[in-house]
Amino acid sequence: MRDAGPGPDAGDASGAPGVGRAIASGVREGVGQAFRPVVRFVDSVGGHVLLLVRALAWLPRRPYRIGNYLEAADYIGFGSLPIILLVGAFTGAVTSLQMVNAFRVFGLETMSGGVTGKSLALELAPVLTCLMLAARAGAGVATELGTMRITEQIDALETMAINPVQFLVLPRVVMGTLTAPILTMLFFIVGMIGAYIVAVITLNVDHGQFLSNFELYVKPVDVAQGVIKSGVFGLAVMLIACYQGYNASGGGRGVGLATTRAVVAGSVGVLVLDYFVSDVLLALLPASR
Repeated sequence: MRDAGPGPDAGDASGAPGVGRAIASGVREGVGQAFRPVVRFVDSVGGHVLLLVRALAWLPRRPYRIGNYLEAADYIGFGSLPIILLVGAFTGAVTSLQMVNAFRVFGLETMSGGVTGKSLALELAPVLTCLMLAARAGAGVATELGTMRITEQIDALETMAINPVQFLVLPRVVMGTLTAPILTMLFFIVGMIGAYIVAVITLNVDHGQFLSNFELYVKPVDVAQGVIKSGVFGLAVMLIACYQGYNASGGGRGVGLATTRAVVAGSVGVLVLDYFVSDVLLALLPASR
């Protein structure tokens, strides 16, 4: 008598585990794809923090290499000065133009001095200054370090017993933190000059009342808040640029991608940090409200 062989139920039973494994594998892959951007973001944040800690650990240690700091200050600070002054002047001018015409409807155009000054001190000067730093200095730093990584110049520094983080990253991060507040103050001053010219000379706002409202509404704590914010933004912009350039890979295309990421991430970082730093400073400095 011949064996009838496995019935249809046996075939279904043997195929069920395979189907289950396929479904489970698909679910795992889908979940992995969904959370991959989050994992990459967390990994990137951790990498930035680690690079900052490694750089700051070298701050009190010799050799100090003052020339590297002066070179970084020249590139980040003085190199960015013309565009900062240009953007500052026209930002103040257009803000004053809009404020005067908006307040003139209610006969309050003299308040434009205070409103323009407060806007520049608290937000426009620190944010736009550091956005310009991200676009110019951040891109340049990322390109320079990326090229050095691709051409193995960073590896050459290590073979000569020179720590590349101390030699390349630390001066740029420190000078970005220190020069951003200075550039912000210059942005604010030039912006107010542009605002004054437009309001008083072009739109015939009373000179005395314009300045009186500026003194009434713009307090030293407002300027201090903008300076503190710009220091934080400058550190973030330079840290992001150094991280992207230092970890570049893939030849010339990799350098281009690192530069793009440095500008985009630096600009977005400034805008995101602006909210959180402003919230903290408003809690610590209630007089600025």
